[in-house]
Amino acid sequence: MKMFYSASNGAGTSGVSSGASNHPAGAGAEKPQQERSTPPIRVLIADDHAFVRQGLRALLAADPDTFEICAEAASGHEAIKKAHELLPDVIIIDISMPGLNGLETTRQIVKEIPRAAVLILTMHESEQLIHDLLNVGAQGYLLKTDAARDLPVAIESLYKRRPFFSSKIAQRVLEGYLKNCACDAGKPPLTPTERQVIQLLAEGKSNKEVANLQAISVKTAETHRANIMRKLGLRSMSDLVHYAIRNEIIEA
Repeated sequence: MKMFYSASNGAGTSGVSSGASNHPAGAGAEKPQQERSTPPIRVLIADDHAFVRQGLRALLAADPDTFEICAEAASGHEAIKKAHELLPDVIIIDISMPGLNGLETTRQIVKEIPRAAVLILTMHESEQLIHDLLNVGAQGYLLKTDAARDLPVAIESLYKRRPFFSSKIAQRVLEGYLKNCACDAGKPPLTPTERQVIQLLAEGKSNKEVANLQAISVKTAETHRANIMRKLGLRSMSDLVHYAIRNEIIEA
């Protein structure tokens, strides 16, 4: 179950700032808030679980002058469609959506709607997944355990074109794990198309179904499958499914 309401101990990182509060200790009575001079940040939420979308909406509804939920999407395809129609400022994307996963959704949105900043919101901490998402253009990576505290500041950071990472993710980035992942095991990296094909195959789709979903021929789908098996050194569909689960391409 995807949970994000309990905040973790470490604050997220945006540039040199963190998600922790900057209010001085012992401050007196709160001063009246100045009226916001700019329009609210328009946010699109993409997650296949309705209760997660409702939770995120509730978090942001606490500050309606700063945030406006312009749309919700339950799939990657729906997110891309609504992003084209509504041109949001920030798009929150879950990784584990059926059909078109969060990685491929991010890749397409970054390519087709560069004005929109993509914030990944997930429970997953896979180094390879983080590497792949940053490579396709995600500007933020927020763990769901940090969302209750850090979601507003993460959205504002991306709106200002500053990256934002949960503290755990920022630590890994700063330690140079991206460089290590790129060289790991000497295996050539998967292309976005190959990763999408792996997901569909691991979800039980046939070569014909993969071809229909990817708008390619059955022969091309079979070629992708063979190339993937050879590239990753896999011998069976069971191996492929285990690889997909281990690398968080699908959920167990």
